[in-house]
Amino acid sequence: MKSKTTPARRGLLAGGNWITDQVKIIDVYPQPEQLANIRRQSPGTGGAPYNVLVGLARAGAPFPLAGAGLVGQDALGESILADCKRHHIDTKFLQRADAAATSYTDVMTEEKGGRRTFFHYRGANSLWRGDGLDFSKTRARIFHLGYLLLLDALDEADARFGTKAARLLAAAQEAGLKTSVDVVSEDGDRFRSIVPPALKYTDYLIVNELEAGRVAGFKTRQADGKLDTVALRHAAGALLQLGVRELVIIHFPEGGFARTRKGEDLWQSSVKLPDKAIAGTAGAGDAFAAGMLWGLHEDWELPRCLQAGVCLAAACLSDATCTAGIKPLPAALALGKKHGWRPPLEPADF
Repeated sequence: MKSKTTPARRGLLAGGNWITDQVKIIDVYPQPEQLANIRRQSPGTGGAPYNVLVGLARAGAPFPLAGAGLVGQDALGESILADCKRHHIDTKFLQRADAAATSYTDVMTEEKGGRRTFFHYRGANSLWRGDGLDFSKTRARIFHLGYLLLLDALDEADARFGTKAARLLAAAQEAGLKTSVDVVSEDGDRFRSIVPPALKYTDYLIVNELEAGRVAGFKTRQADGKLDTVALRHAAGALLQLGVRELVIIHFPEGGFARTRKGEDLWQSSVKLPDKAIAGTAGAGDAFAAGMLWGLHEDWELPRCLQAGVCLAAACLSDATCTAGIKPLPAALALGKKHGWRPPLEPADF
């Protein structure tokens, strides 16, 4: 009798923050008690799983997409579920909450330069701890979780694993999934207490340069604002020492960087877009993550993964929302050929 073979894992399951963004383009960010003019506004996706999954769908990812998390019993929750259906995202692990409304963010984006300020309602996301997420019932290859520091229940302490998020990631790995983690940017001192426990159960860490520095204890920007590539490399090494199993991936406006467990460093400059092509910077980090995760899922070489990441991020910048600007991957890659790349990040900067 022939023995059964386990079917190969395929697909991305993303869990965490599900947010509706209301992106408002303003003429200037006002001082207290002063007025700013809203030039235009548009609704959009927000949160790591929502942005990454819709970004991958719009880019044409050839593998199954599924979401996990919590939305409210309200119109915003309905709109998220309907949007997922339009993009063929499986929502069997995306549950409805009676105790809280769907999370939303007012994103104030300055018309000149695209600088953003966020006013956030945590809502149902604050209650989600992964209840109902049965990893034995998914054939996904990767579980992407974000954002740590913005998921109150998952950020809680756990006697065995350190945090509830670490427990959830451990369960995903135990079931045979690779795990990927993202972190939110915030002011405060929680980075070094809440994030490290999860890193022990993280295969791929995808964060920006400021988040990497805050977790690892390094200043990744110099006093003049220039990227400190030496400190960035040290931060990546420290994050691996904290437990990341395979890859630390760091993105920043100048490009992207990856360090492997073997100590190999790879750099990719960002697309040199003209200012007129940039409508806003919201969602660029998640678009970069989408490109990286696509490549990791498909076992691409890391340089190809990084290029996909920076090109999807460049496409994202063409719209003020987090995902409406994302194009099919070939069209996004064409942006690099059309506009060229920013100056190399190494080795001249070392």
